Amino acid sequence: MPPVPLDDPHLPGLRRRGFLAAAGGAAGLGALALAGCAGPGTSGDSAHDTRPRRGGTLRAAFAGGGASETLDPHLTNLFVDAARAKALYDKLADYGADLAATPRLAASWEPNAALDRWTVTLRKATFHDGRPVTARDVLYSYRRIADPGRAFRARASLEPIDLTASRAVDERTVAFVLKRPTAEFPNVLAAFGAYIVPDGARDFDHRPVGSGPFRLVSFTPGRSTVLRRNDDYWDGAPHLDRLEFLVANEESARVNALLGGQVQYAHELTPTTARAHEGQGRIEIVRLRNSAMQAFAMKTDRPPFDDERVRQAFFLIADRQELVDGALSGAGTLGNDLFGRGYEYYADDLPQRTPDLDRARHLLRKAGADGLRVTLDTSTVATGFTEAAAVFRDQAAKAGVRVRVAMRSKDSYWQDTLDSGTLCCYRSGAMPIESHFSQRLLSGSTTNATRWRHRDFDALYQQAQSTRNKADRAAVYARMQRRLHTEGGFLVWGFADWILGTARTVRGVAHRAPANTLDWARFDRVWLA
Repeated sequence: MPPVPLDDPHLPGLRRRGFLAAAGGAAGLGALALAGCAGPGTSGDSAHDTRPRRGGTLRAAFAGGGASETLDPHLTNLFVDAARAKALYDKLADYGADLAATPRLAASWEPNAALDRWTVTLRKATFHDGRPVTARDVLYSYRRIADPGRAFRARASLEPIDLTASRAVDERTVAFVLKRPTAEFPNVLAAFGAYIVPDGARDFDHRPVGSGPFRLVSFTPGRSTVLRRNDDYWDGAPHLDRLEFLVANEESARVNALLGGQVQYAHELTPTTARAHEGQGRIEIVRLRNSAMQAFAMKTDRPPFDDERVRQAFFLIADRQELVDGALSGAGTLGNDLFGRGYEYYADDLPQRTPDLDRARHLLRKAGADGLRVTLDTSTVATGFTEAAAVFRDQAAKAGVRVRVAMRSKDSYWQDTLDSGTLCCYRSGAMPIESHFSQRLLSGSTTNATRWRHRDFDALYQQAQSTRNKADRAAVYARMQRRLHTEGGFLVWGFADWILGTARTVRGVAHRAPANTLDWARFDRVWLA
């Protein structure tokens, strides 16, 4: 494919005006070589060098949010927002590849015996203006996020904290008071968007001050963000001199820019693109496994799925391999009707479910559901949804179930399917299994798409949260998952790969970090060979 021209309308961040400004006034694509950015088709003598090399500018293409983009880390929503936020700021903790919380600005945390008081000790770190990161900054950040008058995404995650009672013990110690026992409190510290900003910070788009590995040079919403290395970063200075985020909303524009050498990192590629370029020698394809759960959500509080036998029949109708092949073009792994394959606490000892149409028909007859007709809601809101709906419709027909596929608006799909319908296509990004339980499967969960409401299940969750010993807590989570595997409302058929593309000169990109975990888009660990 030919290179994308700098004035391509689908690639606003690579138009000539923004590109030249980012290159410090250098004229034309020849300036890329001066910045240490070789084209993706050649790798030179350093192609197999695994030793980090300092210097150069890496340009990364992401889909963006247009003129409304902001560098306020508490308003993080899109992938490009998250990547920019983690370059500029830090959280107290973040998620490892197995979705277990790992310390970041927090050096340690320790609960009391009742698990309703947690003491967090901060590591020595400084903001970009030289001020130390303190307990007051932490409390200011969390209270700002929790403001009921603001729509900050992490607000729900911070709900267990009594921020009125919580206090700064000293400059580097925070005493958190919780509303109830919370054994998995470190997950709260790692919540998406829970970044620490200086006490009183308000101007994020012009003078953002974080403690992250990069400092702001310039920001043009919907076009580009230019950052430079923070040599004083507490976790070690980045290898790159500069990092630039460029907005390219069309996947084809991101791919062409990568092939043409205008960017060295392209986020969110399709399986078709990956197949076309994998192993061809021009670019590297990176597959982040287990990044997105793919499922059908059955409403368990209404016919026909209020009968667990119907749900069990649908589990047995699904040919998961055919769904992965047909809806994800093979770019994924099989699901087993549980969230979080490969994550901490996942019940991987349960046998993999396989199709059994005879048993499915038997269960439907027992439930009085012979000749069942059901509507499956889908949308173009997510890759593979319409394909998955068509594949499952044909699978269900073999068991005598007539599935009518209904196309819904992508603008209101998530809200519509949360409240309405009986069966819908569903997906979820990475999060701890405990968070999946609390946000989606408790009687009071606000995003309970399957309407799974069982007081005894709620009680098991509270038991787990009150259990200090990790092995004992894991046993409770295993019991909860066995029940969901038997009679839950999520038919989890697969886990999609998240696909990235890089120039062959790029090193240090993590291959085992699901999207939105610590090592995803971690550009402070990337270098140019």
